[in-house]
Amino acid sequence: MIERYTLPEMGRVWSDAHKYELWCQVETLVVEAHADAGTIPAEVVEPIRKAPPPTPERVHEIEAVTQHDVIAFLSAWADNTEPRDAAAYVHFGMTSSDLLDTALAVQLVEATDILLEKADRLVAVLRDHALEHKATLRVGRTHGIHGEPDVWGHRVADFAFAMARSRDRLRRAREAVGVMAISGAVGTYSNIDPAVESFVAERLGLKAADVSTQVVIRDGISEWVSALGIMATVCEAIALEVRHGQRTEVRELWEPFGKGQKGSSAMPHKKNPIMSERLAGMARIVRAQIVPVLEGIPLWHERDISHSSTERIALPDASIALDYMLNLTIRLMSGLVVDEARMRANLDSTGGLIHTSTVLLELVDAGMSRDDQAYPLVQKAAMETWETGVPFRETLRVRAAEAGLTLDEARLDEVCRPERFVERLGPVFERLAALT
Repeated sequence: MIERYTLPEMGRVWSDAHKYELWCQVETLVVEAHADAGTIPAEVVEPIRKAPPPTPERVHEIEAVTQHDVIAFLSAWADNTEPRDAAAYVHFGMTSSDLLDTALAVQLVEATDILLEKADRLVAVLRDHALEHKATLRVGRTHGIHGEPDVWGHRVADFAFAMARSRDRLRRAREAVGVMAISGAVGTYSNIDPAVESFVAERLGLKAADVSTQVVIRDGISEWVSALGIMATVCEAIALEVRHGQRTEVRELWEPFGKGQKGSSAMPHKKNPIMSERLAGMARIVRAQIVPVLEGIPLWHERDISHSSTERIALPDASIALDYMLNLTIRLMSGLVVDEARMRANLDSTGGLIHTSTVLLELVDAGMSRDDQAYPLVQKAAMETWETGVPFRETLRVRAAEAGLTLDEARLDEVCRPERFVERLGPVFERLAALT
């Protein structure tokens, strides 16, 4: 991921320097386990433990010759070991995937913890915003067309619960990727005791794979990147709502607009929803990693490294992008401007058409046939309002008189109150208040 969208903490997780630190940690733990078992001389442990990780530059220099990153790392690290012959026992009985998959599991867990912390914060921001606006009337739309009265807090509550589910899904995926293996070539433990694997897993807080054929099968990592894709898309759903709300014709919502900020290089009046549009674009990047990672599950007879090049791009990019998205969505919702007056004006803008559903039910309750009488009457009155701008209650009154029906105006006043449509949302906001 380019630097523009990389936050420091997540960037550190995926840096080459940190990767080599983890590789040193894994290899050192293996050495310690071997020494405890008497497989290798105990005196080599301390020199290996004290050897500083090699620099990325040195590893890359050697890899240019060896064309093998693990061998390049081992050679560069050996150069840092005093005495150097102690390094002969590094990687003892291991294969490259033992090191790569185990260190990758640590990175994935670290990245997940960063994402979960931000997801927790975003859930809280969404929850609090929704509760603040549980009585803020606005029109509820379907297909972009005015439907019935609603409250803004109801819409945001949906996002809050969706983000909470996404967070919980990622928590489960954390377990799926916290899996390592140190089982040797083709995964049969031919040159390494399974006790070494158990020792390393315990020290790193990981789970040893139930079985490994050298490469840990990628269903767990696929689950993880899919969870990231869903969470990113929930962020996009929030952004899309803001983008719609900030359209000039709607003007119900505004992204935070800082002092000195410019909206357009050509049109000084512009305040564009750039944060939301950026979220929409970045969600595509996260989702785009799902299929390539899934395709790392089947490997050629029985193992290859076709998944490796994919994951070097896909896993950092997906987590770095989502980390940025969560941070940006928190900023967006924390500073979101809600124009309550404009929401009410839009609610009233169709001359009462938002009340057609409840009027229909009232006519049915008064004894009219729904399909043959009530629906055609209400629809004709509504279409006339659409076409002429005459308020719905007036067109309804005329159509009812033509049908020989006298309306109960007082009853219609009651059922056409916008507040009446949202009276039963109380339990929703009670559940929301309990959301953590």
